[in-house]
Amino acid sequence: MPKTLYATMRALPGHGHKVRALLIDLARDVRAEPGCERFVVYTRADDPECFHVEETYRDDDAFAAHMGTAHGRAFNKAIESLVEGGGSTVVMLDNVT
Repeated sequence: MPKTLYATMRALPGHGHKVRALLIDLARDVRAEPGCERFVVYTRADDPECFHVEETYRDDDAFAAHMGTAHGRAFNKAIESLVEGGGSTVVMLDNVT
């Protein structure tokens, strides 16, 4: 069963361009993971400093593999001083239809 989630984060003032660049690099790396089915990065139309990431992995094992990647750990470390709260807020989703 696919594992789907979304993550949000708001860049601290003056750091939106850095967060954007890090997310672009992360997207490239995550999309190359064998179990990644979807990884799309957005900004809010009314707030370009607020980022929203939609992610779907093939199954729990693919998600676990994603969580263990070096590029994921490096991204999370890099955003600690760039986003509110030091990281993203993650919401796990269950498919209804």
